[in-house]
Amino acid sequence: MTHNKFKQNTEPQPNSEAIVLRLQARELLVVNSRRRNGLIIYKNYHADFAGPGAAIGSLFDDDATSVLPVGDLSLIKPENSKDRERAYLIRRQWVRLIKQITDRDEPMQRAKMILNQFENWFDAKTAAQLPDEAFARLVGVLPKTISKARYEKDRLSLYG
Repeated sequence: MTHNKFKQNTEPQPNSEAIVLRLQARELLVVNSRRRNGLIIYKNYHADFAGPGAAIGSLFDDDATSVLPVGDLSLIKPENSKDRERAYLIRRQWVRLIKQITDRDEPMQRAKMILNQFENWFDAKTAAQLPDEAFARLVGVLPKTISKARYEKDRLSLYG
């Protein structure tokens, strides 16, 4: 499996705990839209993804249990109400994108779609570094389903 050549990023990133505390305190922040970055926000039974330009914190994420930065994470404070409104709308777009994947009935299809999306949004190396658990919680499948989807994808790229 070629995805294993990259270290699985399962350890909390520096400042992850500080970010969770800010989210739990309902501080409103925005994922920097000028970078290819994002934040996987773990909740009790699922995870949310906030990509570039998306609002995090406020009432959205006060139930966050941990976070996983994706890419070179940069968080900024919105400067005015227009920036806040734009960030809320962008967060809603990210939620809708993930929902389009979770609306699929077949777990393997959801697994393959989320992997493909992250490779498109970021790159193959970044997607390979993210743990199966993160993707699984984003789209409501078991981690072993993500692992199997990665394995099948790797086999196809080797022999396809």
